[in-house]
Amino acid sequence: MKFRRSERLIDMTDYLKRHPHQLTTLSFFTKRYDAAKSSVSEDIVILKRTFRHQGIGLIETVPGATGGVRFIPMLSSQKANEIGDVLVERINSPKRILTGGFMYLTDLLVHPLTLDFIGRIIASKFALKDINAVMTVATKGVPLAQSVARYLNVPFVIARREAKVTEGATISINYPSYRTNRIEKMLVSKKSLNEGDRVLIVDDFSNGGGTIEGMTMLADEFGATIVGSVVLCELNAQEKKMRPFESIAKITKLDEMNKEIQVEKGSFFNDLSMLLDHVKEEG
Repeated sequence: MKFRRSERLIDMTDYLKRHPHQLTTLSFFTKRYDAAKSSVSEDIVILKRTFRHQGIGLIETVPGATGGVRFIPMLSSQKANEIGDVLVERINSPKRILTGGFMYLTDLLVHPLTLDFIGRIIASKFALKDINAVMTVATKGVPLAQSVARYLNVPFVIARREAKVTEGATISINYPSYRTNRIEKMLVSKKSLNEGDRVLIVDDFSNGGGTIEGMTMLADEFGATIVGSVVLCELNAQEKKMRPFESIAKITKLDEMNKEIQVEKGSFFNDLSMLLDHVKEEG
């Protein structure tokens, strides 16, 4: 079948968006569309310009015999801040306050479009950091980590409180929990990570960073490196942080008795220098 340019552009866009961060040779596309290399190269120039202008992401071209084209999902700083504003507005509700100083966030973590936005915003900031895996703790962090991992096109690792027979042999650690004020256990499968892996930690909520401390300790057991740690929402307790992490939303006031809450954008937005509008364009 001979493809017209409009058909090639539609199909190539779909293919690249379904295979983020994957290097695809030009010969793959020339065979796929039965088209000349020069025609495919012109198509890529069009996509590169449009993706960047529309804030979809970068189209990276790699020269040479083993080169090709790679799509890197990445938002602009403006779009990232707009998403942050919307999330803060949705979280900033007294109805979300739960007993014990917790927050109800489940509606955000089960909504496909909201998860997609959160995944894109986190993955955008770490798109050029050579991440090998996204790590989270069961269970609320799982959909969030999956969304981030999808845009980075890497596996996600689930740390658990209890062993599962389906996980096989595991590595476990004991870590201090600020929430319970006691030592707790966390474990992952021995097949989860490899030495030298670069890991991004993602979680839904933090009150002191105990679970982030635990996941960091687990990564250390594998000889992996933590490149960054991001939570959707944190209770403002800077003096209690066991490990540094970034938050998309920060609760600066939480009065459980009077049902009062104040939420602002977190430290995630302090530095967006890795986002689309700050990355130098090729050529």
